[in-house]
Amino acid sequence: MPEEKPYDIVVHNGTVLTLNRTFEVLEIGLVCITGGRLERVEKEAPGQALPAARQIIDARGGIIMPGLVNTHTHAPMSLFRGLADDLPLMTWLNDHIFEAEGRWLNPETVYTATRLSCAEMLLSGTTTLCDGYFFEDNVAEAVEESGMRAVLGQGIIDFPAPGVPEPDKNVAEARRFIDKWQGKSPLIRPGLFCHSPYTCSEETLREARRVADETETLFQIHVAETQSEVRELQEKHGLSPVQYLDKIGILNPATLVVHAIWVDEVDIASMAGSLVAISVTTESEMKLASGVPPVPAFLKKGLAVGIGTDGCASNNNLDMFQEMDLVAKLHKVKNLDPTVLDARQVLRLATQGGADALGLGDEIGSLEAGKRADLIIVDTRKPHLTPLYDPASHLVYAAGGSDVRDVIIDGRLVVRDRTVLTIKVEEVMAAVEDLAREIAS
Repeated sequence: MPEEKPYDIVVHNGTVLTLNRTFEVLEIGLVCITGGRLERVEKEAPGQALPAARQIIDARGGIIMPGLVNTHTHAPMSLFRGLADDLPLMTWLNDHIFEAEGRWLNPETVYTATRLSCAEMLLSGTTTLCDGYFFEDNVAEAVEESGMRAVLGQGIIDFPAPGVPEPDKNVAEARRFIDKWQGKSPLIRPGLFCHSPYTCSEETLREARRVADETETLFQIHVAETQSEVRELQEKHGLSPVQYLDKIGILNPATLVVHAIWVDEVDIASMAGSLVAISVTTESEMKLASGVPPVPAFLKKGLAVGIGTDGCASNNNLDMFQEMDLVAKLHKVKNLDPTVLDARQVLRLATQGGADALGLGDEIGSLEAGKRADLIIVDTRKPHLTPLYDPASHLVYAAGGSDVRDVIIDGRLVVRDRTVLTIKVEEVMAAVEDLAREIAS
């Protein structure tokens, strides 16, 4: 009988949260990985000899779970973390952020700041990000080096932007980005990101939609983030932002609508009918006082909903554990109902829900044999995580990103014992601090 080949990695001696359809929990679980995929996800029998493996990782009683999926980021904006806080969105955006971007963004700064963001996300358990920004080539280079999985959109806006000084070439630049990165990396899927229906003309939106459909890529767009946006679109088109986008043919299943705060029942029905996905960025939306999106209503209509952090300039961190905590609690107080968005629901939004929203649900988001091996180990041997009755409750209400010990993406160990193996974190931090001193001066 031929000897069985060893697995690449075996993870054992931990509570496995599969996040599968039945939310199966394996109290003492075993995960076997080969070729970047999950080969076995099962209970570890008492006294069972571990399968042969090139590397064995002892979870030491911690939680083994799918990696978190951040469905909306602007990764280079870690460069502007804390630069202009406690301001209304439009003041923050027009008087501070657009100016800072125009002055300080270039290929080098975008690459450096993205590496910092990747390090932060990896150390806090995020294995997949969805980004939309400018100089997205340089974002992609940094993400690829980090070992993260990503959906990346080249930014489109109808005025001179970093890297695209001529607005009439904005969609062409996005197409160039897609053509360059499509199929280049197994972990990166390119797409495009139209900033919003009030900064992109109907012509731009239609052309961007055409390119996204032609290349079968994700179309990202901020929608209905503020009341002023809704008023502007009503005055200009006689329609809400969602109804306007629906009318001109922008909404379809390959669309990620970000925010969707100021929407009504008609808007929600339109989004559900178009099968769009939604990303909510609760902490950023709270900090900018933008409002509260009706997440329970989205879920009731069957919409795919994921959680994002937004950029560090408006959050001000990329910790998805903190994001989960806020999502759960904000909707409870908003609805005056402590049962709304329970811990399991919110944990699903940050994993399988996010994967579904990005069109990756068949590949990642849960720990099931055949899926790609994206998983994290949470160290529960901490005072604030003792005792442990319900792992899902702990992850949403008690744990933080700093409790993540190990991270595996596509079967590759990228964080081991809280050390990033793909990025020299101290060097990146020093480089960003040098840039920050220039910006501050």
